[in-house]
Amino acid sequence: MAAHPIRILGIDPGLRRTGWGLIEVEGNRLIHVACGSLSTNEKSPLSERLLAIHEGLAAVIAEYRPHEAAVEQTFVNANAAATLALGQARGIAMLVPAKAGLSVAEYAPNVVKKTVVGAGHGEKAQIRMMIGVLLPKADPQSEDAADALAIAVCHAHHRTSVVLRVAAS
Repeated sequence: MAAHPIRILGIDPGLRRTGWGLIEVEGNRLIHVACGSLSTNEKSPLSERLLAIHEGLAAVIAEYRPHEAAVEQTFVNANAAATLALGQARGIAMLVPAKAGLSVAEYAPNVVKKTVVGAGHGEKAQIRMMIGVLLPKADPQSEDAADALAIAVCHAHHRTSVVLRVAAS
């Protein structure tokens, strides 16, 4: 059991909307801290959209001072251009916490779903419902924020093995 709560930032990267969610872990207890999403203007150049994500995440980290971060891995889909753009947003989502000195864990979408819902192919509504059960004070206003909280919860459950793996390398 940790002497102090560990604050975890979960990030659901997206070029249109990047969700973020903060929880604290104290032993087995999960406590909702805050959540939200960062939106970019679809008509803006890619560089400006990536900058908006960078600045938004930097502001979240400055305000809430998380100890660790977790980001959802990108899944490859049929649209290569969309996958590439998502990968760029994901790069920003990993860079900002790393630059702030946080360790950044990565989780596949099916691992997040299996951890939170109990099945690797849970739907958005199931994730949102389980976030309400696991974090009763949370009221995410978007699916992106709910997904980010799910990523943070996933990391809370798997962080010990991630920390041990990093320490071993």
